[in-house]
Amino acid sequence: MAGFPEMGFTRRGMFALGPVSMGLAAGVAQAAPDRPGSSWIPSDAFQRDLPRLMRVAALPGLAIAVVDRGQLAWTRGFGVKNAVTGDPVNDETLFEAASMTKPVFAYVAMRLIEEGRLELDRPLVDYRRPDYLSDDRALSLITVRDVLRHSSGLPNWATGRLATIARPGSAYHYSGEAYVWLQLIVEQVSGMGLDAAMRAKLFDPAGMKRSTFGWTEAIAKDAVYGHDDEARLPAQPTRAAGDRLLPIAKRWGRPIASWTYDESVRAMREADPATPPSPHGLLINAAGGLLTTVSEYARFMALMMDGRSRAGWEISDASRRAMLTTELEIRGPDFTRGLGWQLEASPGRRLFEHSGSNYGIFRTLGVGDAASGRAIVIFTNGANGNLLAQRIVREATGLELLKFIA
Repeated sequence: MAGFPEMGFTRRGMFALGPVSMGLAAGVAQAAPDRPGSSWIPSDAFQRDLPRLMRVAALPGLAIAVVDRGQLAWTRGFGVKNAVTGDPVNDETLFEAASMTKPVFAYVAMRLIEEGRLELDRPLVDYRRPDYLSDDRALSLITVRDVLRHSSGLPNWATGRLATIARPGSAYHYSGEAYVWLQLIVEQVSGMGLDAAMRAKLFDPAGMKRSTFGWTEAIAKDAVYGHDDEARLPAQPTRAAGDRLLPIAKRWGRPIASWTYDESVRAMREADPATPPSPHGLLINAAGGLLTTVSEYARFMALMMDGRSRAGWEISDASRRAMLTTELEIRGPDFTRGLGWQLEASPGRRLFEHSGSNYGIFRTLGVGDAASGRAIVIFTNGANGNLLAQRIVREATGLELLKFIA
């Protein structure tokens, strides 16, 4: 595993989104063709050039990890966690995985299905009907499968009582609300809060020791700050919520990571009685609340690869293949959804992938090829991170993803 050399970031970004996009896209037509037999580790020349691209993108920090032949093969950090303090990104740096949380949570849901605690085609209301639901009768049709493949018919995030915007099971509608509802059910059937269930079913056995949904002073020190498209520090919602809840955790004598959904809501009401808590604002959030390192997320992606021996705690090969099998078309048969993952057809291969964006200041991307045992994960701490992540994937893999244009 490569080290994490410090790369200072002192220049303020000079470009808005349009010029940055044009600058980073330059040369895309010359991207290398897909290289079926080669590693996805970026070339030495590209790594040397990456600090320059980060300056153009006004992106203070990023981390990259590569899986090869089903194993974590390489990882490296670039830049800084905070453009003001200059603290470098290193192997201990925690990033907000954002919506890349969803496949991780889906994996644990599949474990619970194999254990008989969940049923893929059973309605969510059979397990729990949260008090924030409306009287919409269509809510009773939403199943666990609908949540994992995004056919629940629920909005991404709601501002009032939760109701459907489309008939469940009928079409693709990306929904964080659906994942949080399933989070309540996972807590109920496992008898544990979300973080504890994730730790027992995945994090600990997979060696993902730093991955967490909690918040402590140590996490605050190791976590990146998000930056806007000029590398300035805007409001930090996750950090602010965590710092606001820490005194309550101390008063209760229980760390935030141990809380259930209901305890999280109670704590938020106690911390800020004037602001009604919403699922989107919860730290412990199955839709986007994971804090992890780039190497630990890559280890998770390695679990999805073909042809590897599986430990007793892992999901079965049948369940793994179910996660990577098309359940629902997004835009035709080449761009689809499996269970937890987005899928796309590339010449000669089938890719699984997910991206994420928290508050527009944390951007993440992961792409894997189960057949070859390869994957690349890119975590960034800036608004323009998605643009540079696309550039990195093109350079490292030679692939022109449909995701980049969809």
